[in-house]
Amino acid sequence: MIDVQGRQNMYNELISLIFKYANDGFLNAYAKLNMFISTTDNILNLVSHIGTIPECIAHDSTEEKLFSKASDAILSRAFRELGLKSSVISERADSADVIAQSIVHNYTLVADAKSFRLSRTAKNQKDFKVSALSGWRKDNDYAVLCSPYFQYPRSQSQIYAQAIDNNVCLLGWEHVRFLLTHGIKECERINLSTLWNFSETLSHTVVVANRKKCFTNTFDKVLLSVIGQTQTVFDRALAAYIQDITQRGAAEKSYWENERESISTYTHEQAISELIKSKKIDEKIRQIDSYIGRLSCD
Repeated sequence: MIDVQGRQNMYNELISLIFKYANDGFLNAYAKLNMFISTTDNILNLVSHIGTIPECIAHDSTEEKLFSKASDAILSRAFRELGLKSSVISERADSADVIAQSIVHNYTLVADAKSFRLSRTAKNQKDFKVSALSGWRKDNDYAVLCSPYFQYPRSQSQIYAQAIDNNVCLLGWEHVRFLLTHGIKECERINLSTLWNFSETLSHTVVVANRKKCFTNTFDKVLLSVIGQTQTVFDRALAAYIQDITQRGAAEKSYWENERESISTYTHEQAISELIKSKKIDEKIRQIDSYIGRLSCD
């Protein structure tokens, strides 16, 4: 069993590398991050925390894009640890992030890795892109969305109907962590396609009125059946995951508390400068000038 501090240290190293390489050009930076992820001796360290975007990473920044790409590499590495062949897909437009192939059972899947900030307000179906992921499946057998377990809607949502209608597996990072913790690898006896095909199986039993209802608990039971674990063991694991997220939440709150304290010391001029910067006013003016300039050249 790996201690929480060990996981946090590995995760912190990844974040440090993201900031370190952010100015190296996106492709070069990602190549270095991918090397780190591919060679770490325990991917469980990163799987445990990658579902949460740190508050210190600015929205829509190069660092955020690198974090997202790193999550793809971590999911791909996790698939390899589960006994599949897997790689990150290089194309970005109209394409999934990850592709994997079963060595034993001869199926293929595409996957999309999702992470969210703890400060993020209520999410909607567009945040999960379930229908889009189904379209990205193309000739592959299955489509898998990997998001934080506790960020999936807990009662009902259109994403569950979309998953059932399009046979998209709604997997949690915590599911991946549980599988890796118990050393699960696909083999003749263990066929993980039962998980990837869960929504299709469910579609034959769920009535239309219930298609938007959360089916996470049902999926959990199928996962436990496939790998031969009990609900008690899983419940204990979920309790540990909640404890980790709570500790992570305290760290993220501390970041904003420090930011608030720093802002409170600003002079009037500094406050105005930071407000102008936060609204990206100068960038917007430059963009308008650039657009108008292109018109005059046409």
